[in-house]
Amino acid sequence: MNAKKAIVLVVVALLLFYLITQPTQSANAVQSVLGWLQDGAEAIITFIKQLFA
Repeated sequence: MNAKKAIVLVVVALLLFYLITQPTQSANAVQSVLGWLQDGAEAIITFIKQLFA
């Protein structure tokens, strides 16, 4: 098994462990990440609108 595959498996296992043992904190973390992504997408859209306005 190569190192990259092993690292991916370990990361996935840790994420699953975190999701199972702390579901409320996991949901809050996902909501935060999605909020950051939404803010970033809105900023890019605003930039492009202003660029071509």
